[in-house]
Amino acid sequence: MQTILDVKQLTMDFGGLRAIDHVDLDIKQGEIVALIGPNGAGKTTFFNCITGIYKPTGGDVLIAPPEKKQKRINGKKPNQITVAGLARTFQNIRLFANMTVLENVMIGQHCRTRTGIAGAVFQGKKVRAEERRVIDYSHTLLKKVGLDQYVHHLAKNLPYANQRRLEIARALATDPFLLLLDEPAAGMNPQETAELDQFITRIRDEENVSILLIEHDMRLVMSISDRIFVVDYGKKIAQGTPAEIQNNKNVIKAYLGEDIDDA
Repeated sequence: MQTILDVKQLTMDFGGLRAIDHVDLDIKQGEIVALIGPNGAGKTTFFNCITGIYKPTGGDVLIAPPEKKQKRINGKKPNQITVAGLARTFQNIRLFANMTVLENVMIGQHCRTRTGIAGAVFQGKKVRAEERRVIDYSHTLLKKVGLDQYVHHLAKNLPYANQRRLEIARALATDPFLLLLDEPAAGMNPQETAELDQFITRIRDEENVSILLIEHDMRLVMSISDRIFVVDYGKKIAQGTPAEIQNNKNVIKAYLGEDIDDA
């Protein structure tokens, strides 16, 4: 399988604090990969580095969209990285609360449309046709994520779990090859998390996207991940399959905060 994301020796300093310390991570086409670790381990900082919110202090972030050449995206702006094919959700939901569900997904397609200011003003035939395509595709995505009955509802009025789904739908609207999910199960009850498990796997299969997720719910992580990377204090301490990670002494020590050899 083709490697679509290859992060090499990624380092991020904030003044005298090293938040990410020479971390390597790779994702192959079609994989679901999890990045886990205790609170404060540097997981969201890692996401911010590869999506352009932070410019890494060192290392390389290389992407290779399917059937395209590999390229370096260090220092690119978030909108440029979105256009390149990476889309993300956030730990704290960032929807346009006072816009409708449909409008939120339509906004996600903005980076793939060709309408300029002049086109928006004069509303030519091509512009109207493109707008129709955007609306139709947004409806299709909302049906896929089970939100088609909420099309005209304000985003802020959706139940919490559906707001999470809407944020994923908006990310998918950018037509990514890699979807990054930052704690998608946060705030969900066990039933909602079980449904999310199936939902993420289905999205990977139906939309032909690879997925990198940060998640604290270990049941979800172990259920859906092909491989898992573990960080602690900004350093990678383990990587492997769910079975390998479950039995890794360094991982157990990081989570339990004790030396298991002395137990």
